[in-house]
Amino acid sequence: MLTMTGPVRLTYGRHDVYWINMVSQDLVQELAGIAYLADGVETHYGWILKAMQRHGSALVSMLWRILGNEQDVSDVYQSTFLHLAHVEAGHRPANVKGYLFKTAANIAISLLRSRTAERKAAEAAGKDACRAEGVVSPSQELDQAGLVEDLRLQMTRLPDHLRQVLILRDLAELSYGQIGKILGISANSARVYRCRAIRLLALWMEPGP
Repeated sequence: MLTMTGPVRLTYGRHDVYWINMVSQDLVQELAGIAYLADGVETHYGWILKAMQRHGSALVSMLWRILGNEQDVSDVYQSTFLHLAHVEAGHRPANVKGYLFKTAANIAISLLRSRTAERKAAEAAGKDACRAEGVVSPSQELDQAGLVEDLRLQMTRLPDHLRQVLILRDLAELSYGQIGKILGISANSARVYRCRAIRLLALWMEPGP
């Protein structure tokens, strides 16, 4: 996967242009390996390079909000554009932006589910060890980071159509009109789906008695 060198600065909701340029350079090298053509990436994947320049920043912001982990963000960012290079034998999709955001969100959620399962297994093992030692598990302490992780976990439980709208609206910060075009639904339907998603998340995260 992606190997990153040099200074990297990435914080919640913001990204460093230098970081995106580094990732894009690695992607160009990968695309060159896919093309196997003497006339290079520009000729056959120029539209992908333009998509990186046009949508890369917004995509990183969305992925960071979903994943909250620098290496996961870089991996999903890379995988998304490589998927784009392979779709329909390398032909450009009708809606590049829609394909990018939907694909990135789906890959990120799959990764998030995997990370959640790994974390649960580690926490269970840690609790067993703590019980054996007669001490309180640190995972039982409620803090802001724990709430954020819980929100990420609950988001993976949402039905696909609700989760996609929630991600595109609240994490990618797209308008309802843009979301409707990407998902093939009306703007009003997008509003309704987001409302249902928010209600479910609120219900699932409500503290027990």
